[in-house]
Amino acid sequence: MVVLAASIISKSGKALVSRQFVDMSRIRIEGLLAAFPKLVGSGKQHTYVETENVRYVYQPIEGLYLLLVTNKQSNILDDLDTLRLLSKVVPEFCTSLDEEGICKYAFELIFAFDEVISLGHKENVTVAQVKQYCEMESHEERLHKLVMQSKINETKDVMKRKANEIDKSRIERGKMDKGGFSSIQSMGSMGSMGRLDSGFGNDSGITTGNNFGSGAGFGLTSDIDSFSSKSKGGRPSAAVSAPSKGMGMKLGKSQKANQFLESLKAEGEVIVEDVRPSANSNRSAAPPPTDPITLTTEEKLNVTLKRDGGVSNFDVQGTLSLQVLNQDDGFIQVQIESGDNPEIKFKTHPNINKELFNNESILGSKDPNRPFPAGQSGDGLGLLKWRLQSKDESDVPLTINCWPSVSGNETYVSIEYDASSMFDLQNVVISVPLPALREAPVVKQIDGEWRYDSRNSILEWSLLLIDDSNRTGSMEFVVPPADTSAFFPISVRFSATSTFSNMKVVSILPLKDGAAPKFAQRTQLVTESYQVV
Repeated sequence: MVVLAASIISKSGKALVSRQFVDMSRIRIEGLLAAFPKLVGSGKQHTYVETENVRYVYQPIEGLYLLLVTNKQSNILDDLDTLRLLSKVVPEFCTSLDEEGICKYAFELIFAFDEVISLGHKENVTVAQVKQYCEMESHEERLHKLVMQSKINETKDVMKRKANEIDKSRIERGKMDKGGFSSIQSMGSMGSMGRLDSGFGNDSGITTGNNFGSGAGFGLTSDIDSFSSKSKGGRPSAAVSAPSKGMGMKLGKSQKANQFLESLKAEGEVIVEDVRPSANSNRSAAPPPTDPITLTTEEKLNVTLKRDGGVSNFDVQGTLSLQVLNQDDGFIQVQIESGDNPEIKFKTHPNINKELFNNESILGSKDPNRPFPAGQSGDGLGLLKWRLQSKDESDVPLTINCWPSVSGNETYVSIEYDASSMFDLQNVVISVPLPALREAPVVKQIDGEWRYDSRNSILEWSLLLIDDSNRTGSMEFVVPPADTSAFFPISVRFSATSTFSNMKVVSILPLKDGAAPKFAQRTQLVTESYQVV
C-alpha cells in the first residue's frame, strides 16, 4: 500500500490540509483534489472512487471530506483501516470540524498524519499513542526555557541588588546632610554672636554659615537655604525653588554629542552605545553543549576569482572536532564516512591511530585505555584535518560576473551570480566597492535586498537563501561616471550546511561495555576569503 497524500477538503474541492508522502508538485496535488468532488456521485454508498491513475478513499466529516489519495495497486482494506484511524485522530486535535477549526489546527493535524503514515505506509499505532507522540516534550525546548528563566532570574537579582545599593546610598547621604548641617549651623551662630551690632533678628548668622558652607564645598546650600526660608514665618523664599547653577555633576551625553551621533546614524553608521559588561555576558554568549558527544565538521573556503573568468586560487581547509561533555564518555571511537574524492588529503591528530583510520575509517586513540579529554573549549579537540585545492571552475560554488559600462554622464553596472547545484547557500552577501558618492546609487533592478554603506562606500547585495529556485540572479545600478576598476575587488560571504568532503559521522563505537553515548553532529561550510579581483 502506498498512500500518496492525506487531505481534508471542502465539498467544493478546496484543500484545507494536505500532507504528501511522495514527491509530488503542488499543481498536481491541487488538480487531484479539485477533481475529486466531480467524481463523487450523489446517493452512492461507496467510500472510494477510482480513476485511470489513482484511487480516492474518502469519508465525509460534517461539511468536509477526509480523503486518502493512493495508487491503484494499494490494498483497499488497508486503505480503509488507515482512513478509519485518521477519522478518529482528527477530532482529537480539532475542537470544531469546520473550515475555520481545521485551518486553526493545520500544523497539529499534519504532525498527527506523520505519526499515522510514514513514507506512504500505515504505522501500527493507536489514537492514544498518536496523541502522546505529538505531546511529547522536547529536550532542546526545555533546556532553552531553563536558560531563559535563569537569565530572567539573574536580571531580577541584579535589579534588586542595584535597588538596595541606591537605597543605602540615599540613607547615607541623608545622614551626612544632617550631620554637616548641624556643624555649619553652630559655626553660623558663632559668627552672629561676634556681630551683635548688625541685629539679632536678621539672618546674618545663618547667612554666614551658608556662605561658609558653600565656600568650603560641602554642597549643602539647598538644605541651609530651606532652613533660612522656614525661619521667616514658615514662608518659603523664591531662592529655594531655583536650583543653583554649576553646583552639580550632569550625567549622560551632551546635546552636541547626541546630535553628532544622530548624524552618524543618518549616514548609515552603526553606533554601539557604551554598556557596562556584566559578569555573565561571556558565559551566556555561547550555549553549552547538551549532548554527551558533539562532533563539528567545518570547512573554510578561500577563493580568488578573476573578473574575466577563471580561478586564481581555490583552497578548502576542513576540520573534524570532538567535544566530550563527561570524562566517562571519552572511551570511544568515531566511525566516519567521506566522499570518494582522491584530491582531498587527510591528516590525523598525532594521538590518533593512523593505521586504523586508513584501513577502516575509524578515529580512535593509539592508547585504548586513554579517553578523549572532556570539557574542551570552542569546538573541542581536532581529530582530523583535510585540504582540497583545485583550479577547476566547476568546483566553485558561486561565480560573480560584473559588467560596468560608461554611458554619457552615468555608469551602468550589471552584476549577476551563478550558483552551483552542489550547495544551498545561506546568508549570502555580495559587497561591491563604489567610488566616493554624495548620495546612494540608483538600483534599477535586483533579485534580493540591497544596502548602501556610505561611510565605506560599499553596496551590499544580500540574499537569505540560494537554492534550486534561484540558482541565478542579477542586479543593476547606476552611479556617476567612474573607472571600471573602481568596482573591484568584489567580496562574497555565505555559509552552507554541506561540505566538499561530504564528511559524515556514521556511529560512535564504545570501548567499554554498555550502549554508545548519544551524539550530535554539526556541519557547516563558511567563507574565510572569497573575492573577485
